[in-house]
Amino acid sequence: MSAEETLTPLALNRALLARQLLLSRSAASSVSVIEHLVGLQAQAAMPPYFGLWNRIADFGPDDLASLIVSREVVRIALMRGTIHLVSARDCLRLRPLLQPMLDRALKGSFGKALTGVDLDALGAAGRALVEERPRTFAELAAALAPQWPAHDPPALSQGVRSVVPLVQVPPRGLWGQSGQATHTSAESWLGGPLAGSSLEEMVLRYLAAFGPATVKDIQAWSGLTRLNVVVARLRPELRVFRDVAGKELYDLPDAPRPSPETPAPVRFMAEFDNILLSHADRTRIMSDEHRPRVLSSKNGLIPSTILVDGFARGLWSIERTRGTATLVVSPFSPLTPSDIDELTEEGARLLTFAAPEAPHDLRLLAAGARSARAVL
Repeated sequence: MSAEETLTPLALNRALLARQLLLSRSAASSVSVIEHLVGLQAQAAMPPYFGLWNRIADFGPDDLASLIVSREVVRIALMRGTIHLVSARDCLRLRPLLQPMLDRALKGSFGKALTGVDLDALGAAGRALVEERPRTFAELAAALAPQWPAHDPPALSQGVRSVVPLVQVPPRGLWGQSGQATHTSAESWLGGPLAGSSLEEMVLRYLAAFGPATVKDIQAWSGLTRLNVVVARLRPELRVFRDVAGKELYDLPDAPRPSPETPAPVRFMAEFDNILLSHADRTRIMSDEHRPRVLSSKNGLIPSTILVDGFARGLWSIERTRGTATLVVSPFSPLTPSDIDELTEEGARLLTFAAPEAPHDLRLLAAGARSARAVL
């Protein structure tokens, strides 16, 4: 094995940052960036706004909100069974590819509760209800219960979610607005059928946004299994590297792989950002020492994270008290004066984006501190 065939975690980090548009902000449109990223994870309504702000020059909240209202982008359960914000086109072509994963998840979580239920009949009944008018899961469960009185109503609504591609409709997902998620079918909302694509195309798009990667990485991102067969078919058109443990990494031949010495600006990553969740081996974005601070949440929440020199090095939040928006930064380990200066400058830009109407403040906690004692 020659030296150039081995990619260190730092080399993988810079490749990932380049493809995630985090080395420099892009001038591309919001839809183009969303499609390049193969969507943004979006359990909560606001993180996609911060995710795009990190990646697009001069991005404003209305740039995304208008796309949601015009139905050019939608919120739907896709990779890993989690809500993603994707383009309308990707909604229709990705959803069929992920059906096996959704079927497996439904069986694992609600299989016993749905024993004896004809899923095709359940899907047809659920589709008619949500296409009559958008409904919350609670409303859908209540409407389905009379037809399946012996079964758990929430399980019935989750069965519909698995069988029918359900999108969340506005005002859910709009900047500054809240409320329960209401759902209708993707076909009804977008005015067209599921189009379908190929697993090969999906894998190539993953590599463009997250590579170089192992088969396990691709499976961790998608939630699908047995993708080694797909990668084997693609292998003749891919470039193959090794990581420091000797595992094969697959990549597009012409994808960016910057020098490991490339400077990486600080970034304030949103909750649930896919850069933290889309690899089985996450040492390219966080150290094993810091990983529990980011990924150990018992309720599945992924906190807002700061990247310093390309790696997760702390958490951030915005607190609003007495009309002031305060950016609170909690580093995992001591920062250099240069790091602090860069975080302060980028933090000021973040506050201008998130709370333009309010006075701003920034509080940097001592490394590892969990109290509000400020050092800046």
